[in-house]
Formats: sequence, structure tokens, C-alpha cells
Amino acid sequence: MKLYDTAMAPNPRRVRWFMAEKGIGDIEIVQLNLIQGQHKQADYLAKAGLPNVPALELDDGTTITESLAICRYLEARYPEPNLFGRTPEEAAVVEMWTRRAEMLVANPFMLGVRHTHPALAALEAPNPPVGEYNKEIGLKGLKVLDRRLGESEWLAGERLTIADIIAFIGIDFTRMIKLPIPEELTNLHRWADAMRSRPAAKAAM
Repeated sequence: MKLYDTAMAPNPRRVRWFMAEKGIGDIEIVQLNLIQGQHKQADYLAKAGLPNVPALELDDGTTITESLAICRYLEARYPEPNLFGRTPEEAAVVEMWTRRAEMLVANPFMLGVRHTHPALAALEAPNPPVGEYNKEIGLKGLKVLDRRLGESEWLAGERLTIADIIAFIGIDFTRMIKLPIPEELTNLHRWADAMRSRPAAKAAM
């Protein structure tokens, strides 16, 4: 298998972190330079269908895009440690917090960065008002996560799951625009420190 990757992009970082948590080391990593437009080349588009990363090319030629779809596939292929939930109840809670992490924090912050960081203008025409609006949405979402983390060590329960990876990568991407986690969100700071201290974090930073 081959994983088409871009080092700093948030969605590939999710997959790398997920692989590191599971100790997956038998997938070839192929780096694409987005600024140079390598994700828009005909040979890549023929595999992926869209000019997006990451993409996982299976041994039979099937190519999976979308970071969560890739992680779900890898969960089935490499089931331990479990990161999507063991029981129907646990899986539903993990899915709930994964969706919340995506919609409340990760997507808004990714849009906030893409539309306000000058270096990313090469990928997409910037729209600063859109970026500022989404940064505010993301900051509101952080309060939801902070309340949850006052109740639970991790977002979906008492162990790390895919929900934590999605949330942390989205939040950490704001380093590009120097947007810190507000000091008063102490539960979120505790959790973020725990995420950074995990050995798997090195694979995605």
C-alpha cells in the first residue's frame, strides 16, 4: 500500500497520527508538494479522483481518499489498539465526538487558516472575512470541548480515540496563524498537553 501524504496539511497528519498509534509501519509514504501542484497532476488525479490529500492506494489499485475513510479502513486491517469503539454504544459515542470535533473545531479552523495565511494563497484565493468568521466559530467550539474534557479524560471516554486525533490536529493547525487556546480553557490545555506528550504525536507534527 501507498499513502500519498503532505507533511504540514492537517488531513494527512490525522492519518499519520492514527498509523503511529497503531504501530503501522508497512505502508509506503509518498510525499506530494501541494504548492507545486503535484496533487493536480494527471497521474495522481487518475488514482484519487480529486486533487486532495491524503490518499491510500491499496495493493489491488483501489484508492481511498478522505482521512476518516482511510482511518476506518486501517482500523479494520489493523484492529489493535482500537480507536473507533469496541461495542455499539462506545462506537456511537466515538462517532458523536468525532463529528463534533470535525464540525465545531477542525473544519472552522482549517478554513480560518486557509483564508488568512498568506502562504496558502497559492492553493486557494483567500477570503479574509470567511477566515475570520470561521476562526470565531472554532473558538466557540473549543468551549464545548473544554466542558466535555471537564467530565472525561479524553473526548469520547477514558482512552484516546479517533475523536481526539481529529480535534487536536484541527486545533494545532492554528499554530500557522498564532491563534492560541484561550488560557481559561484549562481542561482543554490539560488534554492538549497529554496529546503532545504521546509518542505518536511525533509522526504528525
